[in-house]
Amino acid sequence: MRIGYKEAAEFLKNCDNVYILTHQSPDGDCIGTGFALHDILGRMGKRSAVLCSDPFPKKFSYITDTDNVPDFEPDTVIAVDVADIKLLGRYEEIYGKRIDLCIDHHISNTGYAAKTLLGTESAAACEVLYRLICAMEEELSDYGAACIYTGLATDTGCFKYENTSAETHEIVSELMRSHKLNYARINREMFDIKTKGMLKMESAVIDVMEYYLDNRLTMVCITKEMLGRLGVDFNELDGCASLPLKVEGVEVGITIKEKSDGEYKISMRSTGDINVSAVCQTLGGGGHEKAAGCALTGNLRDVKKILVEAVGKAMP
Repeated sequence: MRIGYKEAAEFLKNCDNVYILTHQSPDGDCIGTGFALHDILGRMGKRSAVLCSDPFPKKFSYITDTDNVPDFEPDTVIAVDVADIKLLGRYEEIYGKRIDLCIDHHISNTGYAAKTLLGTESAAACEVLYRLICAMEEELSDYGAACIYTGLATDTGCFKYENTSAETHEIVSELMRSHKLNYARINREMFDIKTKGMLKMESAVIDVMEYYLDNRLTMVCITKEMLGRLGVDFNELDGCASLPLKVEGVEVGITIKEKSDGEYKISMRSTGDINVSAVCQTLGGGGHEKAAGCALTGNLRDVKKILVEAVGKAMP
């Protein structure tokens, strides 16, 4: 059931012992939203913990290294930035049927939670949460402001993607005005610093980049063999999805990441009028018009063929 900010605010005021679930392969938005909610609940005197089926990447340690121990049984389960229950990974089987509230901004949200606060006009789930905190008339801490900023910055590509709105900038302005926010450090951690392995990885995938559909579609594939050879962890790959779009004239970029034998995580990005969320929905995934994803299994050659055909049908 879709609910508004007022009802969501009342829900949070009356809940306790909360597990906050984030999606697998966690990014800055789900991490920022999860830990900002964890912080605000703590300031309200409520117990909570943030859970993810995958480890949080080390670069987010400035917000994840906090008191976050799930040493209690939850009375309430909240999912943040999770458009589909399948994205919960191993937590789907445990908590999938008892999610009380979902806080999200994906247009492809499947409505799996008992209550859903869905702000599709928002640039990030962190933006939805910020508006919810304002509706609750609660005060963000400096730490909470860093969490919110992290989600906004990462989901907008440091405020250069089309999902960035005037309201997004206004929120950031208020965060900078009212809090000790080291935005320069966050931006450097998120967008500038890369491990030596990641620099080697970028060079390697550029060398094997593939072009389809009259060079309008670019595809790169990151295999387990490449990860092992270059000493890169799968969780370090956040940000690689933008690489294929750096090529002049490309309208859709696809990054294929091999998670296990025959199992691939697909990230799809668009620069033109092609709705990659709609494309990914035909493959069991979803996301945003310009940034979406899905998961496919099978032979890599067949996976590539499926992706090219799906994008080709969406291209004018």
